[in-house]
Amino acid sequence: MTAPLRLGTRRSALAMTQSRQVADEITRRTGLEVELVEVTTHGDTSTAALAQIGGTGVFVGALREALLDGRVDLAVHSLKDLPTGAAEGIVLAAVPVREDPRDALVARDGLTLGELPGGSRVGTGSPRRAAQLRALGLDLEVVAVRGNVDTRLRLVEDGSLDAVVLARAGLARLGRLAAVTEVIDPLQMLPAPGQGALAVECRAPASAPDSPERPDLPTLLSELDDVATRLAVTAERTLLATLQAGCSAPVGAYGEAAEGEHVPELYLRAIVVAVDGSASVRLSATGPLDEAARIGRDLATELLAEGAADLMWERVT
Repeated sequence: MTAPLRLGTRRSALAMTQSRQVADEITRRTGLEVELVEVTTHGDTSTAALAQIGGTGVFVGALREALLDGRVDLAVHSLKDLPTGAAEGIVLAAVPVREDPRDALVARDGLTLGELPGGSRVGTGSPRRAAQLRALGLDLEVVAVRGNVDTRLRLVEDGSLDAVVLARAGLARLGRLAAVTEVIDPLQMLPAPGQGALAVECRAPASAPDSPERPDLPTLLSELDDVATRLAVTAERTLLATLQAGCSAPVGAYGEAAEGEHVPELYLRAIVVAVDGSASVRLSATGPLDEAARIGRDLATELLAEGAADLMWERVT
């Protein structure tokens, strides 16, 4: 009898929910049993702001270590948490169909962003969201917060904050969309590169131990891959890599696949914002979907030419 596949996951409710969805889909498609293995990451144990502990990769490193030393067979991450560089011995085997990547507001009294009175306290743990909130010029007080989804929602429920901004995808996966008072238009706030998408990683074939009972895992997991999603996030992450920015930088990007006149096309929008919201560079590009990496690279080059590098490293004074 083939042993169950061991799927490494963070312990948060959202991570466990995402991982269970992937596990169930693997079982549905292949008949293989999958068991979840909880792994604690640096991002889970630190109480400091993500930007202070490095941001990029803090939720990923321990899971990748568990993959490489054979404690788990595959791992599921929120794609926006993945560093843009390749990981030796590990392959990104699948990017399943993406959830809605937009940000969502959860505010008291059912208010939208435009309805919040001046001085309202709005919580977020994301420098990208904070910068774009400040850039809207709504006279909001942006408050840094950490914690899981329920912790952040309680800050609104108990009156500590007037609102919080979260990823709509996470709320959807947790069945908490009823709390949303506004799904924020990308014209107001572009999501993080890769937001709403999941990453399924496993060991590269050369790094995996020989097992006649275990199917070729990268090939098996590739059945979960959604081409349009993978190419859209490839454009977003290539842009991020070309900017030499991490997931804690004030960079938003959103790629959308659409049917073109002759071939499928990709529409990529991106923004880099000064942390204090005082200035921003916003550009877009369109091209063939199968040239996603080039589109992302070229758009990042244009952003840099417009002064994006200076904006990324400014700080609120």
